[in-house]
Amino acid sequence: MTVRQEIHSSGIPVTCLYCQARHRGLCGALDPDCLAKLAKTSSRRRIEPGVELIGDTQDISSYSNVLSGVVKLTKSLSDGRQQIVGLQFAPDFLGQPFQVKSAINAEAATTVSLCSFPKAAIEQMMKQSPELEHRLLKQTLSELEEAREWMVTLGCKTALEKVASFLLMIARNINPNVGSAIAPARFDLPLTRADISDFLGITNETVSRQLTRLKMDGVIRIENNRRVTVDNMSRLEQRCGGGRPRRKRP
Repeated sequence: MTVRQEIHSSGIPVTCLYCQARHRGLCGALDPDCLAKLAKTSSRRRIEPGVELIGDTQDISSYSNVLSGVVKLTKSLSDGRQQIVGLQFAPDFLGQPFQVKSAINAEAATTVSLCSFPKAAIEQMMKQSPELEHRLLKQTLSELEEAREWMVTLGCKTALEKVASFLLMIARNINPNVGSAIAPARFDLPLTRADISDFLGITNETVSRQLTRLKMDGVIRIENNRRVTVDNMSRLEQRCGGGRPRRKRP
């Protein structure tokens, strides 16, 4: 990992120019001077699937912006059982500011790219920048609202509606440009069948049956048991039931 010190003539670090976190994420709240200061302390990492990023109760020493890939968040019980409680996508902020220890496990569900920076650096910057603090608050409130809507999905929807809602959430988060109801969306499932069943509260067999049903109905196409194509997003939305997953925060 190399410290990013290259600074563009505009004052914006070269590696930040086209970064999603600057245009759509937390770093978008920083002016060029603050961004340059943060960039001098930051580093980029590529994480392979299955690698733990931080464990439950582990001391927090750094925070990260998700640049690409999907991060799986889980909570564990003392007997070893665990529950997937959320997913994070680019350009989400990974971490809990001003907390000493992590309250969740974070694991790379796919190959993940992170831009990480020391805990002290970002917390000090938050104290000095109301805009940065406001941006983080907005993300936190959006995540809270999404969690409430997901509780409705888990508690009220049928198995088919749960699977359709999951696919719609993945499509919109992996490709934030998906906006047209008739435009196709293509993505690889970021979770295994077992993880999907855990996330949705249904069995592996039920997940497979509902995916097959959506495929037979022409709502989705599946290649190599992992690659999903949604030719018409409006048809997928119709299978989600009354509510539907929100589009990720801009």
